[in-house]
Amino acid sequence: MKLLIIQPYLNIRGGVERVILEIAKHYDATIYTMEYDKAATFEGFKEIDIKIVGKDVPLAERLPYRASQGLRYGYNFYNLKIKDDYDVANPHISPSEWIRHKNERVLWYCHTPPREVYDLYSVRMMQRSYKEKMLYAAMTGAYKIIAKNIVKNIEQVAANSRVTQERIKKYYSKESTVINPGIDYEKFKDNGDDKFFLYPSRFVVNKRQEYVINAFKEYAKRHRGNHTLVLAGTLSKDPEHIRYMRRLKTLAGSAKIKFVPNPSDKKLADLYSRSTAVLFAAINEDFGIVPLEGMASSKPVISVNEGGPKETVINKKTGFLVNSYKEMAERMKEVSEDPAMAKQMGKAGRSRIIKNYSWDAFFREFDKLADKCKK
Repeated sequence: MKLLIIQPYLNIRGGVERVILEIAKHYDATIYTMEYDKAATFEGFKEIDIKIVGKDVPLAERLPYRASQGLRYGYNFYNLKIKDDYDVANPHISPSEWIRHKNERVLWYCHTPPREVYDLYSVRMMQRSYKEKMLYAAMTGAYKIIAKNIVKNIEQVAANSRVTQERIKKYYSKESTVINPGIDYEKFKDNGDDKFFLYPSRFVVNKRQEYVINAFKEYAKRHRGNHTLVLAGTLSKDPEHIRYMRRLKTLAGSAKIKFVPNPSDKKLADLYSRSTAVLFAAINEDFGIVPLEGMASSKPVISVNEGGPKETVINKKTGFLVNSYKEMAERMKEVSEDPAMAKQMGKAGRSRIIKNYSWDAFFREFDKLADKCKK
């Protein structure tokens, strides 16, 4: 099968990029993207056929960074006619699914409808000036109209979780099939406990690192041990993300908190392997690879009781689902003071990953949808 992957950018190391890389390897696929930074994303992409597509949109240069991105991506994918022979076009992050406007046989693997357009609209708007709010309100309004008209014609839609499936139904009135991403669990090990809690996620407002910082400060009040907090993840050049990082460092103050921006795969796997527990605090996350990687590393996962982790973390067995930062602090205290319990949770988590989240399981379902799409 000749499968083409469509993705706006390949310039960070994240869960989406991991999924795209595995699909590309499985199908020996070609990737169409507008932005590719070899040094900033996973090294495995160097072995993949990647084609840079798209044209500049003059008006975009005058807009704020994220508005400029949205306009360039939307314009180009809406107007792109694929000339290469293919069986299935497989878009990922929005608006790459707009490829359906001039092309057929589309299988959209939806990681989530764009959250700053829908469920995180108000959160994002709080960060913007009055003029920016007017601009983004107009752009998101237009986006919703165009997106709904395009998505209704897409042949097959896969969602990475039940949370995403519900959003697709709510915002696009479109049915979808849930296919959870897999994980290379062999790459994750348990190398003991070096007395630190780890939250590995991109530094963006919806990952809510401030929640974990507040939890750690609360934990430090209750526990006189020498644990630290490590915040690791991709930090892009987006001005909004840079400002967010500054706010986090101000909030951290003199607390025993270490920031690790843009860690390599090897560094991140090492941090997982030596942590006491893995934390997760993203706002109603669509799926969440971090809890899976934490469990694969045989670590208890302490996550907010929202979104995808409700499907993957088994409360009180592979970790804890919490409803406030104070409750997260309490659970951090428990796992730090009871190594035997933490070890048992980690063992249960590792077993759960091996049983339910392999790439073989992913492709058994993904291949079926691709077969339905192909010419």
